[in-house]
Amino acid sequence: MAFIKVTESDSSYRHLDKMSIIDLLENINKEDQKVPNVIAAQIPKIEALVQVIVDKMLMGGRLFYIGAGTSGRLGIVDASECPPTYGVPYGLVVGIIAGGNKAITEAVEYAEDDTQQGWQDLKMHNVNENDVVVGIAASGTTPYVIKALEECRKNKIVTGSICCNPDAPLSLAADFPIEVVVGPEFVTGSTRMKSGTAQKLVLNMISTSIMIQLGRVEDNKMVNMQLTNDKLVDRGTKMVMHNLNLTDYELAKKLLLEYGTVKKAMENYHS
Repeated sequence: MAFIKVTESDSSYRHLDKMSIIDLLENINKEDQKVPNVIAAQIPKIEALVQVIVDKMLMGGRLFYIGAGTSGRLGIVDASECPPTYGVPYGLVVGIIAGGNKAITEAVEYAEDDTQQGWQDLKMHNVNENDVVVGIAASGTTPYVIKALEECRKNKIVTGSICCNPDAPLSLAADFPIEVVVGPEFVTGSTRMKSGTAQKLVLNMISTSIMIQLGRVEDNKMVNMQLTNDKLVDRGTKMVMHNLNLTDYELAKKLLLEYGTVKKAMENYHS
């Protein structure tokens, strides 16, 4: 039986070019509302993947996202936001995209069809048994991603996957497959829409849960965030004031800047 890509199925919306702007917006929004419920059904599988990633990280391992096109870019976004948000080192969460850095902003022809390069890209980071590699592909058929996961398995590296088609080849290559089947896209085949939204939400859940489990959040605060702009310095100062019961903004700010993070400022303050 041939594999059917739901992500490529014809949209039930026709004659989009004849729709008014308000109809376009309302129909896109109507489709987007389907995404969270589909993800909810996958939470047990997401939980299992998060648990193994946390376990591996506690043993010194890393998390790799590998994908192509929109999926690859979403992985890079999620990985790049972990250090400033949670104060973890760059390289703990790594995003890899078919076609390299150029592919972040431009389409690189046939990069996703290369069956050898995915594993080569992972090897450049010295991927090993302590790590977890998560393949991301809306279609679940991207050769670059599938072959990378298959090589990981051969080398006893734990694998996960995120795709938007049921029973996808990518899922067969993963130890912890996640399938968020959101259905045909509003614009037929445009998987940067619902499929992209679904993948982004799952990635948010994965990285946020991991960082909380690793102790990078206290209460509901980003106490390890990097102070990369005035907004974050102000936010951190107010956290220090609140947590240490200080009324002096300038003192709290001085402590924050001296120690570099909210957490360290709190640990080193002596009234």
